[in-house]
This record gives sequence, structure tokens and C-alpha cells, in this order.
Amino acid sequence: MLEKLIQILKIKELRKKIFFVLAMLLVFRFAAHIPVPGVDLKALKDFFNSTQVLGLLNILSGGAMRNFSIVALGVAPYITSSIIFQLLVMVVPKLEELSKEGERGYQIINHYTRILTVPLAALQAYGMIVLLQRSGRGIIGEMNFSQIITTIIVMTAGTMFLVWIGELISEKKIGNGISLIIFAGIVSRIPGMIQQTLVTLNPSQLTNIIVFIALILITVAGIVFITEAQRNIPVSYARRVRGIKIYGGTDTYLPLRVNQAGMIPIIFAISVVLFPPLIARFFLTARASWLVAAAQFVINVFQNKIVYDFLYFAFVIIFTYFYTSIIFHPQQIAESLQKQGGFIPGIRPGRQTAEYLKKVSNRIMLAGALFLGTVAVFPIIVQGALGVTSFAISGASMIIVVSVVIETVRQINAQLTMREYEEI
Repeated sequence: MLEKLIQILKIKELRKKIFFVLAMLLVFRFAAHIPVPGVDLKALKDFFNSTQVLGLLNILSGGAMRNFSIVALGVAPYITSSIIFQLLVMVVPKLEELSKEGERGYQIINHYTRILTVPLAALQAYGMIVLLQRSGRGIIGEMNFSQIITTIIVMTAGTMFLVWIGELISEKKIGNGISLIIFAGIVSRIPGMIQQTLVTLNPSQLTNIIVFIALILITVAGIVFITEAQRNIPVSYARRVRGIKIYGGTDTYLPLRVNQAGMIPIIFAISVVLFPPLIARFFLTARASWLVAAAQFVINVFQNKIVYDFLYFAFVIIFTYFYTSIIFHPQQIAESLQKQGGFIPGIRPGRQTAEYLKKVSNRIMLAGALFLGTVAVFPIIVQGALGVTSFAISGASMIIVVSVVIETVRQINAQLTMREYEEI
């Protein structure tokens, strides 16, 4: 590990890229501490501590929403926009054609994604202002039309600023920029949680805290194992005859990851679990008594830990299958193998190969989906069982952090390997 770090620091170009990424993340954390004027930060933190749903929303914002800073929305509107276009690619033929054009098509779709991010960010900013005003906690006072518009513009600009920073980071090929922003927000909370735990440390809870930390470390090891786990499908290539030369066949394998969807199902599930209670809060001050009662019922349902954990777990599994079906195309893989003269031993090329790949993918995906769902709710259950609330960390946070670290290390190793080949 130390040798690898020394090797990285010795390469000037790679060292400059890493320092640039760290500088951009510092800029993000600096912006995350510039609050929007007129906000009672203490009341805001109490409001976020009152419900797990808002805590999940804070994760998507990279930890900036807890301070209601100028970048309070984080990259959540961009993530929502990305999800929308991933769904549209499946149903809009023109977008599907663009997705198959490689880098050019990706850039066009990404351009559309950024455009859609602007109205989504403005809408979400207005929703957050209204939500905090109607919370009854005095977080935000009365604002006139001009102040509301100014705040919406500032928060929307903050989101686009973070998207720009994320793309600058991605260009350096040191991890995904958007993911690293969320990662930085999550990691920045760890020192505060440790300090709070030490300040409020009760000697009687020391054993529970040690057990909790040990379970967290075991969970992280499990995340790494599942993230890196893959099923290797054997593939053989037939001998080819060109002129008078005969080229011998080769044997290789097709890797199918147990968790092909990565952390995306977690983000999808968070978005869905957030939606009903957030919308319900807008109707708590409605004039119709039945509407207020219905809104309070929805909020109470999602504040019930059993219902909340079950829905969260179920949505993670559902979206794991859903997103994998979007990114994994057995028919295309089967056609590509057939064109290249490849085949899976014992399986006919074409339709039967596609069916076989789909069957294997569904089988290993079940393990990945169940694991993701378990990790998503496991820390919440353990915290309640052990009474460790000061050191609260969600399964979503752990999966995001571990996935980002693995992806970043993978990209750095790829650059090191490429440089070694260039030197040969």
C-alpha cells in the first residue's frame, strides 16, 4: 500500500490530478458552510434530527442541506435528471440511438441532463423553502417574492456549480466527480460524530459502541467482497482460417458482477422513500381537515421504523433488478459473441446464449440485491438495538463511500498500468 502511494506521488502528472481533485473537494466543503441568509441553523439541525427521511435527503446533498448553504441542494437535482434520462433512453428511440453512438452520444445526453437539472433544482429549492417555512420550527421567517426568487436562483446556481466541479473532477479520471462530492459530504461528518460520541460517552454503553464499530467494519468488508465478486462465464473462440493460415481458438471468460448496479439502487430507493413524506409535509397546513389528516397519516407511516425499513429494503431490491435490466443487455452480448466467433461451451450461439446469460445474471443478482437491501437497513436496526444514536451512520452512506473508494482506486490503478505500458 505504501509502495503504491509512493509510486503515485512520484508521477508528476498523476500527482497534479490528485491534488486538483482534493482542491475541488475543499472548494465544495467551503461552499457547504456558507448558509443562506435568514436561516436558524440550530432549529434546522433539530428538524433534520427529528426524522430519518430528511437524513437520507442530506446524504444526496453531500451533507450541505443540513446547513442550508448556498449549495444545499447538492447534486440531487442532477442525479434525478440522470435517472429521468436513463429511463427515457429505454422508451425514446432517438435517445436510444444516441446512447449507442459512444462518446458523442454520451455527451449529447449529458448536455440534455444538465439542461433539465436547472428547472429541477429551482423546483426543489422552492419546495425546500416552503417545507422549512411550514415546519413550524421557525427555521425560515416570512420572505417576500423578491427574496424567494433570489434564494431559488442562488441555490440553483449552487447546484450547477457543483455539477461543473464534478465534471472537472471526472475529466481527471480520478473517480466519478458527482460520486466524490457525495463521498466528501459523508466523510466530513465522521469527525463530528466521533466528537459527539466522545462528549456524550456513557461508560455503560462502551461495550455497545465497540460491538457497533465491529459490525460496521464487518459490513464494510462484506461490501468490498460483494462489490468485487463476479461470476466468470467461460467463452471459447473457434479456429479461424484466413488464406492458408489457421488461427487457433482461444479460451477466455465473460465476467458478470454480482452487484452490477453498484450504488444506484440505493439512490433510487432513497428518492422514492423520500417522496411521499416530503409531499405530505406540504399539506400539514392545508385548510381541509381531511387533507391534513391524510398528510399526517403518511408522515406517521414513514416514521414507523418497521414500515420504513421494510419499504426501504424492498425498494432497494426492486431497483437493483430494474437498473440491472437497463445496463445489462444479454441479447447484445450474445450477438457480439456470435459475430466474433465466440460461444459458451454447451450453449448454442444466439437466442439460447442470451437466455443463459439472463438466467445466470438473475440468479447472481438475487444475492447482490438481498445484500444491498440488508446493508441499507442493517445499521439503522443495529443502532436502535444497541442504543448507539450519537454515532449514527446509514447503510447508504457506507455503500456510497466504499463504492467510491473502490472505483477511485480502480481508475488510479488503470492510469498506473497504462503508464507502465507506455514506458515499455
